[in-house]
Amino acid sequence: MKRQSRASQLRGIRQHFYRQVVDAQADQPLRVLAYSLVPSPRARPDEDWGTLQAEADQLGYAIAARLHDVAVPVTTTYFPASSASQGVYTPPWDRPGWREAERQLRAGLADGVLVLDRHNISSDDDQYHAVIEHLGEHCRAFLHLVISEEPVAPT
Repeated sequence: MKRQSRASQLRGIRQHFYRQVVDAQADQPLRVLAYSLVPSPRARPDEDWGTLQAEADQLGYAIAARLHDVAVPVTTTYFPASSASQGVYTPPWDRPGWREAERQLRAGLADGVLVLDRHNISSDDDQYHAVIEHLGEHCRAFLHLVISEEPVAPT
């Protein structure tokens, strides 16, 4: 139940920043950065690009740029029932593609970021929340997910 309410809370925050951008926007299409996190250096984001382009077309978004990073696993220490554990991959702010996305957003080259799902940003609720807040408050941008936040099943 707690995971479901957290997913709803995160979705609500994300939607809040989306509404702020839409309300400030003239009658122009929203410009988004398509962002993908690929599992290895040999993997290509082509399949993600197709899905992201289809979503953009359906919603009337214009894709301003396509950016991606390679998922680099991080060494974490996991303590059950502790917030000391971290996400599985390098935090977004430590990824070159994500840093470029933020640079373009701050420069006004796009209004938001379009990703397949939240795990392209972070599986860690606190990191993911921090990214949504940072985009909305410091970049005046939104995050759009093709697949909305879902509670993670217990493992």
